[in-house]
Amino acid sequence: MDVDEEELRFAAGAIRDADSAVAMTGAGVSTPSGIPDFRGPNGLWKEYDPGDFHISRFESDPAGFWADRLSMVEDLYGEGVEPNAAHETLADLEREGHLDAVITQNVDGLHQAAGSESVVELHGNGQRVVCRGCDARADAERARRRARDGECPPACESCGGVLKPDVVLFGEQLPEDALYRAHALAQGADTFLVVGSSLSVEPAASLPEQAARRGATLVVANLERTPLSDRAEYDFRADVTEALPRLTETVRSA
Repeated sequence: MDVDEEELRFAAGAIRDADSAVAMTGAGVSTPSGIPDFRGPNGLWKEYDPGDFHISRFESDPAGFWADRLSMVEDLYGEGVEPNAAHETLADLEREGHLDAVITQNVDGLHQAAGSESVVELHGNGQRVVCRGCDARADAERARRRARDGECPPACESCGGVLKPDVVLFGEQLPEDALYRAHALAQGADTFLVVGSSLSVEPAASLPEQAARRGATLVVANLERTPLSDRAEYDFRADVTEALPRLTETVRSA
């Protein structure tokens, strides 16, 4: 990994010295764990029709929606996925008092699996389902097993309502509480760390710019150039599973 050591030290200092440091993560944090992205050259939207995962399709054809959802979950998670070094490093930064929260665009739950406790899920969590009747939430794998066994769509065990993956589908608004908290974190951050996000999907893409307008130091770690690469004080074009551990070690030693 070709990263300027001096810039690495300065970025680590910005994280270490911040009264409030916040990270925002995108698909590039989870692809090293084997989870394919959606919008890349070989993304899942090349194989699946996004319209099949619109809220209107769920409402009009929940059985067909669930059949397609099961197929997508197999492509997403296969035999199971585990947190990688980037997830673990962000959890370490939080545990050691250097990171207030992680705002994530991902729905795989790997930040929590790695030990992060303060996680704002902008697009929900695919490891849960939510009942359209009573809003009860339950484990998604149990619902998927029932769907595979023929109960398609699976029903809420409390009220009999149709269960929906607890993720934001096309045509749905982001959860208000998560969006409100994300904006509050961005406005209060002294250092804002963007990890593995192309910053191409709104409203998440506007959060680091919002933080910068309030005076935050922007640190970007992503394989590809982003719309904020020129504006960021520190822009590391690198594999996040290598860049994040090095940055964290520098935070500890600085």
